[in-house]
Amino acid sequence: MHREKEIEILQVHCQGEIGRVITGGVGDIPGKSIAEKMDYINEVDDSLRRFVTFEPRAHVAMTTNLLLPPTREDADAAFIVLQPDRAYPMSGSNCICVVTALLESGKIRMQEPQTTVRLDTAAGIVEVTAECRNGRCLSVTINNVPAFVEKLDAEIETAEWGKVKADIAFGGVYYAQMDVDQIGLKILPEHARALAEAGIELVDLFNRQNKFSHPLNPSLNSLAYVMFRDYEDDGSLRTCTTLKPGRVDRSPCGTGSSAALAIAKSRGEMKVGDSRISRSIIGGEFTAKLSVKQKLAGVRLYCRK
Repeated sequence: MHREKEIEILQVHCQGEIGRVITGGVGDIPGKSIAEKMDYINEVDDSLRRFVTFEPRAHVAMTTNLLLPPTREDADAAFIVLQPDRAYPMSGSNCICVVTALLESGKIRMQEPQTTVRLDTAAGIVEVTAECRNGRCLSVTINNVPAFVEKLDAEIETAEWGKVKADIAFGGVYYAQMDVDQIGLKILPEHARALAEAGIELVDLFNRQNKFSHPLNPSLNSLAYVMFRDYEDDGSLRTCTTLKPGRVDRSPCGTGSSAALAIAKSRGEMKVGDSRISRSIIGGEFTAKLSVKQKLAGVRLYCRK
């Protein structure tokens, strides 16, 4: 077989969500910041994204993360989240995959028992602490970018479910988080297909009927995902994030957990120092902690691999 070019990709997952990491074979992307590089992929040349996310090299139930040199002096590495529909600025589960790949491949020197890594993302700097032992990355804690609520109880009209409402919040990307009983489903594996189809329809409706604008980064101006939610007897949040072209997140979703904390704080349900478990459709868990109030009324997310 004649090979003109090789791309090095490490296979990684977090709580069952596949987050492959490109560690070599790709040149730099035009742009002075990671946000500009992400915009270049989305608006100018998306050939790399399509190459690494489309069949036969990949499939819709996975994400591929592009490692890049940081554009900031206070960062150790940078990454952009590549999915089948577009490039995204941040993902908690994929951040865990990226840090695991960086440390276990030796691209960043692992220090035991803890290694701190600062990542340059299109959403801002994300500081990560990895618990390490015997050359392995055992768990990851993320200090996420500031999360904030854009609007509580945003209503839209739908043809199938009538009027529905969701809380709009940013946790690295914009989410519409809504109680799943509004569409007559439950967050169960046997409902995954119906949830995915509903979420893809709803995200387009929310984008058409609402406007979004990040206060610091104008390129983050659209709703990325609909996250369905339910509440469990132990106080945990059962979540199901839906992604284009039509699937559900197998992980509890890190950026979504961060946005959910901002919503809970805004509703007076949590205070700084409180934590809550986010549980995925297949039972995976992140622990999200409300820690620091910042200028954007934001919080930081702590999630365990």
